Amino acid sequence: MARVMTAAFEGAEARRVDVQAQITGAQQPVFSVVGLGDKAVSESRERVRGAFAAIGLALPPKRVVVNLAPADLPKEGSHYDLPIALAVMAALGVVPEDAFHDKANRSLTFGTTREDMRLIRVRAFDVATFVAHGAAQAGIVGSDVIEEFDYADLYA
Repeated sequence: MARVMTAAFEGAEARRVDVQAQITGAQQPVFSVVGLGDKAVSESRERVRGAFAAIGLALPPKRVVVNLAPADLPKEGSHYDLPIALAVMAALGVVPEDAFHDKANRSLTFGTTREDMRLIRVRAFDVATFVAHGAAQAGIVGSDVIEEFDYADLYA
């Protein structure tokens, strides 16, 4: 099973969501997304399938199940498309499975439909450099990085 970490938002609170993809043999090809997702989340199957077709990647004729855990937390919106696609790609072996959930990598993955926004993944201690030199307008790091490097004045 391949996993990618993202988040669900409850007001101003962000709660961790594990996107788990598993591919198993089946009589008929199936692509399902489970875990209390709204209509936009369930439609991610078609957006992911279309994105794969655009890059020449086909889903195998097997059962693809994507679980958004925890199951009791409502998930809303299309920002799950990218984490779902990455988890499925990891389950297919297109990207390494441990690229998104090993102990050294604590990254969250989000998707966006805004054309003026690009998300990049950098090492946590490089975020302040990107922001300070204008290469990024905003950066997200854990509180441990802020405390370790004394960036409290940059992240108010």
